[in-house]
Amino acid sequence: MHRRTIALVTTALVALGAPVPLLAQAVTNSPPPVAGAPTVTVEHIRVHAPSLVGNLEGESPDRDVLVVLPPGYSSHPHRRYPVVYALHGYSIGAEQWIHEIHVPQTIENADAKGARDMIIVLPDSKTVYGGSMYSGGQTVGDFETFIYRDLVHYIDGHYRTIPDRLSRGLVGHSMGGYGATRIGMKHADVFGALYIMSPCCLSPRPTYQIDPKALASLEAIKSPADAADLPFLTKAMLATAAAWSPDPKKPPLFLDLPTKDGTLQPDVLARWTANAPLAFVDQYIGNLRQYRAIAIDVGDQDGLRFDAGKLHDILDSYGVANSFEIYPGTHVSNVAFRFQDHVLPFFSDHLQFAASQ
Repeated sequence: MHRRTIALVTTALVALGAPVPLLAQAVTNSPPPVAGAPTVTVEHIRVHAPSLVGNLEGESPDRDVLVVLPPGYSSHPHRRYPVVYALHGYSIGAEQWIHEIHVPQTIENADAKGARDMIIVLPDSKTVYGGSMYSGGQTVGDFETFIYRDLVHYIDGHYRTIPDRLSRGLVGHSMGGYGATRIGMKHADVFGALYIMSPCCLSPRPTYQIDPKALASLEAIKSPADAADLPFLTKAMLATAAAWSPDPKKPPLFLDLPTKDGTLQPDVLARWTANAPLAFVDQYIGNLRQYRAIAIDVGDQDGLRFDAGKLHDILDSYGVANSFEIYPGTHVSNVAFRFQDHVLPFFSDHLQFAASQ
């Protein structure tokens, strides 16, 4: 996929206010393998999420999760490790994302370059409409709670972790960057370091950014099956509505759209605004001060760089320590390099590697 194509798609999504790519399987630049890099182990597990039981959308409460165990995990049975939770973007699941960030190679490369041993956990939060937004509601299920409570409890109960917030990191890209922002702001009691990559959906969306043709096609949907062939941007709006404007009394979709019979619904748009981190960040400054470190990055050809910069500026205005970098690249082109050379070293530097006494 050409960089110009990705940049144009990104710009269109930002204008729509919907979650930003990825188009099925994005092609990303791959770091070369490092000679002599140690071998990690990738486990495919399934985690039951009580927070997702009974959701009206029919999402499975048993979620696929990839767990990357560091070299020597099996041969050092008494050693415990920090954990990094890594959240994927919209329209893909964990299996697709590991190809985009070239795991396990990038983790092995980072280890060879001096990153310390950590457990990396990549949960799958893809839904029938392409993504959960890592939010909570009766329609799609409470994916926010799945990440910060159910998944953390499961990993701490089944692996040799250091069960301390200072030994847990949270990172995400695109929709996952939104998830890392949202969950990170609200649950600093669970995580100790935060890395936000190219976050989507930070800003409230003005009404002029709502595509009336897309909404007309959404109003015509009579069942969830009708959404299967929706265009990418239109389906993204449906995922947003399922996450942010659920309506358990409105089958079969159980959600409210921003229009009704072609007329904008200000109350629905207000509910969407209430889920925009730039609208609620001021409420969580005290939480954000608790982090050992916060980092934000975004490509210089990514339309999301403007909102990411606004988040950085707000944190700076409150004196919340954070780093912000605009690097060469599109929304996805160099994400594997960032994961290898920046994300993993960041957590290696800022997580606690010994249990608290």
